[in-house]
Amino acid sequence: METDLSAFDLRAVPEAYLEDPYAVLAQLRTQAPVHQAPDGTFVLTRYDDIVQTYRDPALWSSDKTAAFLPKFGDTPLFEHHTTSVVFTDPPDHTRIRRLFQSAFTRKALAAFEPRITALVDGYLDRLEDQGKVEVVEEFSFQLPIEVVCDLLGVPGEDRELLRQWANAILTALEPALTPEQLEAGNTAVVQFKDYLRDLIAHRRAHPEGAQDTEVLTVLADAEADGEKLTEIELLHQCIFMLNAGHETSTNMLSHGIHEMLQRPDQVARLREDPALIDTLVEEVLRFQAPIQINNRQATQDQVLSGVTIPAGSTVHMMINAANRDPAQFADPDTFDIGRKPNRHLSFGLGVHICAGNALARMEAVIAFQRLFARFPGLTLAAPAEIAPRLRFREVARLEVVLA
Repeated sequence: METDLSAFDLRAVPEAYLEDPYAVLAQLRTQAPVHQAPDGTFVLTRYDDIVQTYRDPALWSSDKTAAFLPKFGDTPLFEHHTTSVVFTDPPDHTRIRRLFQSAFTRKALAAFEPRITALVDGYLDRLEDQGKVEVVEEFSFQLPIEVVCDLLGVPGEDRELLRQWANAILTALEPALTPEQLEAGNTAVVQFKDYLRDLIAHRRAHPEGAQDTEVLTVLADAEADGEKLTEIELLHQCIFMLNAGHETSTNMLSHGIHEMLQRPDQVARLREDPALIDTLVEEVLRFQAPIQINNRQATQDQVLSGVTIPAGSTVHMMINAANRDPAQFADPDTFDIGRKPNRHLSFGLGVHICAGNALARMEAVIAFQRLFARFPGLTLAAPAEIAPRLRFREVARLEVVLA
């Protein structure tokens, strides 16, 4: 049954949308692929339109200064979300991103592979004697947070603290917020910055304790085009890396396990052909994009799907809709671990493509390979509980039975 979507508003979606947005998005994509919301913003649901916005950062700005000032005011959240590399345009984006590249070279990633494998095997060893396991807390969250803590030189015992801060800061990106959520986000930014200042000072005072793979001190001392990051830039890039490095990967792992266990035929298919592991990871990313929405602002009047978008307008790029656009993906609502080609947009595109995408893919490949091989009789205890968030497709809880 179709719904009247003429007043569709991301600030006030129906509760059912949070559980399953895909039918509504399919209807929008067919009837109003460039939908003007009541607040004057535009919701994009077609793959080709979203690709176009990604490919031209001069016409579609990532700078959120104008958009976030009314939302956050002069607050720590405003400072963070307008300084983070993901919300900046060239040339600042280019200068800052260049400093990240040392963390994601082939050599750096190769050094992490044994560590990721050891972590996964350690989790599975601990889980083996348990009959029932809550996947998010005991597996999906553990791996990415330990990897990103290693990457930045953050002590592993602080991971729960970082998770609380990250959740508060990222929740502030939701379309609608309560005063309590804003206060929690601002407090988290202040506490996170203080924590990082202390950590950087400790690393500089005790460089002998740093690992070769750590990039915290590298970022603090590196120069791009003859300039170092300012202290504020450094702190906010580290917050961004820690947040982005575990939030999306946690959900990617949880969704992958959930989608596979709903389809025993796909688990059997992977067991018969382990070479499908790479396409499995891509299909998980397509089918349940960890980040569901990105935004851009038109710097000039633009036309998408025949609709004029005035300069200064904000567009909501519905990645979850683009990833199921039948114009790009055959039978898009079918989960197919052998799907080729699979040019999903879950890691973005163009200059803003996720810098850590190769690391995230490595985590998923190793995690899925070893989990499904170790526990061939793994089954769901209950369907996944999906958190009521729009921008991030979060699995709040997922119980499985080991066998």
